[in-house]
Amino acid sequence: MRALVTGGTGRVGSAIAARLEAAGWSVLAAGRADGNISRPAEARALVARAVSDLGGLDLLVNGAAEGFAPKSALELTGADWDLAFGATAKGSFFVTQAAAPHLRESGGTVVMIEDVAAYQPWPSFAAHCAAKAAQAMLTRVFARALAPEVRVCGVAPGPVAVEPEQAERRAAETLLGRVGSPGDVAEAVVFLVGAGFVTGTSLVVDGGRLLQSGQHERA
Repeated sequence: MRALVTGGTGRVGSAIAARLEAAGWSVLAAGRADGNISRPAEARALVARAVSDLGGLDLLVNGAAEGFAPKSALELTGADWDLAFGATAKGSFFVTQAAAPHLRESGGTVVMIEDVAAYQPWPSFAAHCAAKAAQAMLTRVFARALAPEVRVCGVAPGPVAVEPEQAERRAAETLLGRVGSPGDVAEAVVFLVGAGFVTGTSLVVDGGRLLQSGQHERA
């Protein structure tokens, strides 16, 4: 079993890579140093490296993202939009596009690491919300485009990589009254990899954060 995890050096991505390795997977955990995946040629090069190093590809986890920083929607610049859509939307698209032939050959799976921001309007994170919404749509687009050989699913985390000083406030935003962890996202990925009759949908891992949308706005 062979997996490529983009964003694999961040908190969530490294937890996913470690969980897969614990389950017996061979993993290439790629970070910024492994190329700018918003550029098609570099996305193809990363996939080619993964296939060469691992001997094939059974799973792609699109976990790379940029541009998550609060800024008024009225002050966003073109550079802010380019950053937000770069690795998150364009990277997810071009890496999946490059990996598709290899995943079809192996009957593999794609998991998009989305965000509850894809499903909620956060004015202070407008570009991030839009980029994550685009990525969530790619989950559904690629599920149709790559069926029946390849399943494509999403995981939409809520507060799972929270700074200690924000934990109490973020916990209050959830129904469960606590924050999650990167390991919760990793477990969701492992579940979806084994859920052979699931495709084109997203698993929300947020402690009920989405259901609290009327009471809190992320800032």
